[in-house]
Amino acid sequence: MRLLVAEDDSRLADLLARSLRETGYAVDIVGDGEAAVTQAACNEYDGIILDVHLPRRDGLAVSREIRKRGNAVPILMLTARDAIRDRVAGLDAGADDYLTKPFDLEELHARVRALLRRMPDLAPSRIVVGDLVVDVAAQTATRAGEPLNLTTKEYVMLEYLARSAGRVVGRAELVSHVWDENHDPMTNAVEVYINRLRKKLDTHRAPLIHTRRGAGYMLADSPAGVVGERGA
Repeated sequence: MRLLVAEDDSRLADLLARSLRETGYAVDIVGDGEAAVTQAACNEYDGIILDVHLPRRDGLAVSREIRKRGNAVPILMLTARDAIRDRVAGLDAGADDYLTKPFDLEELHARVRALLRRMPDLAPSRIVVGDLVVDVAAQTATRAGEPLNLTTKEYVMLEYLARSAGRVVGRAELVSHVWDENHDPMTNAVEVYINRLRKKLDTHRAPLIHTRRGAGYMLADSPAGVVGERGA
């Protein structure tokens, strides 16, 4: 899942990004409202953490602009104020939730998870594809009851493919949701991680990740309808 953090306090922004990345999110950071609007328009984010008091354009204006453009991305708004009118203003501007500074990182993580669960295509907390079970809450996966020893990035990619099970997912889509803007598009990272997942998923079992040549990858219990090759 890819998140945008819009926070002008660079130390707090770095802390949030580091904490979120450690739990598997890809995170982009911006320090002002204009940049937040631009990033939200150019990239497909799964969630936005938005400070109210941003330079150039405040968080309320950013949220209104994002909603005006028809973007329904979940928005968690951060503010140093705790007055009811400020919370109401944030919600009226299009934010989905509100968190007052200072806050505990565990609460922020919980609120982000709650926001992502509200999205219709992100709702399942447990995804089953054949004998593969992905436990979204625990961020673990098993196949035929056996735990898969996955790195954080491997798990994130598997979870995204599992959420899109039965649908071909293109390379660009995987990059946009699994990596942040620091990813070098010229690298073969997608292919490398697909191969790593295959080795861990398919040992002595039927393959689950199928390639459609020139189109992308599909996670499915059956390769029906997939024309291409097994290799990345």
